[in-house]
Amino acid sequence: MAGVAAAPAMDLVRAGLFSRLARTQYAALAGMRWSMFRHGMRTTKGAVETVARVVILLVYSCIGFGLAAGFGIGAYEATAHGHWELMPLFLWVLFLMWQLVPVSLASFQQQFDLGGLLRFPVSFGAFYLLHLIFGLVDVSTIMGSFCCLGVLIGVTLAQPAVFGWAAVSLASFAAFNILLVRAIFAWIDRWLAQRRTREIVTAVFLLSMLAMNFLNPAFREVKYRNPNNPEARAARENREAKYGPWIKLAIRVQAWLPPGLAARGLRSGADAHPGDATESLALLAIYVVAVGGVLGFRLGGEYRGENLGDAPAPKKVEKRSTQWLLDGSGPIAAVMEKDLRTILRALPLLYGLGAPLIMVFLFSGIYRNRGATSVTHLPLGLLLCLAYAMVGFTQLLYNNLGTEGAGIQLLFLSPTPIRTVLLAKNLFHALLFAVDAVLVCVISSLRYGAVDTVALAATVSWLVFALPVHLAAGNAFSIVMPYRVNMGRISRQRGSQANALLSLAVQLGVLGVGGAVLAACAYSDRLWLAVPIFLVLAMGAALAWLRLLPRFEAMAYARRDDLIATLVKAE
Repeated sequence: MAGVAAAPAMDLVRAGLFSRLARTQYAALAGMRWSMFRHGMRTTKGAVETVARVVILLVYSCIGFGLAAGFGIGAYEATAHGHWELMPLFLWVLFLMWQLVPVSLASFQQQFDLGGLLRFPVSFGAFYLLHLIFGLVDVSTIMGSFCCLGVLIGVTLAQPAVFGWAAVSLASFAAFNILLVRAIFAWIDRWLAQRRTREIVTAVFLLSMLAMNFLNPAFREVKYRNPNNPEARAARENREAKYGPWIKLAIRVQAWLPPGLAARGLRSGADAHPGDATESLALLAIYVVAVGGVLGFRLGGEYRGENLGDAPAPKKVEKRSTQWLLDGSGPIAAVMEKDLRTILRALPLLYGLGAPLIMVFLFSGIYRNRGATSVTHLPLGLLLCLAYAMVGFTQLLYNNLGTEGAGIQLLFLSPTPIRTVLLAKNLFHALLFAVDAVLVCVISSLRYGAVDTVALAATVSWLVFALPVHLAAGNAFSIVMPYRVNMGRISRQRGSQANALLSLAVQLGVLGVGGAVLAACAYSDRLWLAVPIFLVLAMGAALAWLRLLPRFEAMAYARRDDLIATLVKAE
């Protein structure tokens, strides 16, 4: 890179996306990444990280293929039978998934921060292009691209003549989503760098989490299972009269938004209306250019040197409270309060905890209101919702030292034993997940209807077993595979792929044990038997967790230099 840095300034100004200087820079960056990969494979940690990265990529690809098959079958059926009114629904679901998945799985992916390239004479066009190229390996892009490909295959198999219009429409739709994800993360990272905007974004996010409970009419219990029942018809007519105008307005509005425009382009191409199809694609292209401009505006500020996360902005002297909320309660309470204050000031962690709740709200509708058979489906449905909510705690449980940063040095200098610090963190995270679990149960019960007492007891017993397992595994991973958490960013976190893969494996294993026990007990019509089984497993897990704390302390002191080097290292 030294030779590139010596390029004349005038050449930099005139350099284009594929100029000689830009091509040299691309080659230098590719060579640097290859050298990092090659040298990293010489160490055990680097080899494990590489294998984990490949496995995670394969897992995401398999999930993407499964989703693509579902979207492809739906698109084929809608196209073959002329139900084009369903196509906007498919694309809106894909759009929401494309935007929510990056936040939900932020702790499972590693991203490359391109800010370091600004030390070299990189043109803005090259910087913008590299930002998009590195964004193509995001989880949302992998899954979304497979889903768009599935829709394209389904539509083409049903009507081969529509292939051209479908390819252009879905490619434009995919480009819009890729740019929108990058723009959202870029602007959120910008807002998180300022205290006032950080507080506003936090308030909006929390209010949105509360408001979603009132936006879905599915909360109400379905009382009439027979659609021909007079009372059911009257209730349906009443709902249509009340919500019909709003639904029609929403349908008209969505037709002018990107998912609706892409669906309209598909339908117009299938109906041999090239004028309407061209108009829809032109409007969709305007959206793509607009989102690209919004992203370019933010990257332009970063390119000019604006990076508010590096240094604190001047601010007024504030009066700080000298009182602790848990004053006089010892080091455990002190560590718990410190972590609480850290989480409240770290919006990325709040997003990670809150985003799975939105998905739980959506997924729980699969099992709701099934009449007499709802009790059979409720345990597994509630178990899946709680397991998905656990995804938001991955960064806290399996990297519980990552938020310490440079403060990790104080933990080793403090007379408080490391096992006490880990115990305090574990207790705080367990209490925090208990609050989250209560919210999940409330949301799920509102979606399901009445909650069976035995099913709830079995699920709670599984949680009592699952938490010690996650806490013990999280302590080990936090010491062996730590990574620093950037408190001011949602994107561009430098995580550990081995940590992400193994934590996912532990979560799937615990979920598999819970699902197997619940399914076996429910099949034998002895669901109550799951409660003592889980309690026995919980006793063993809790005993193992407590007995392992001294060993984790010894591991922390043995790996003290690596921990400090990893967590103190500036990004």
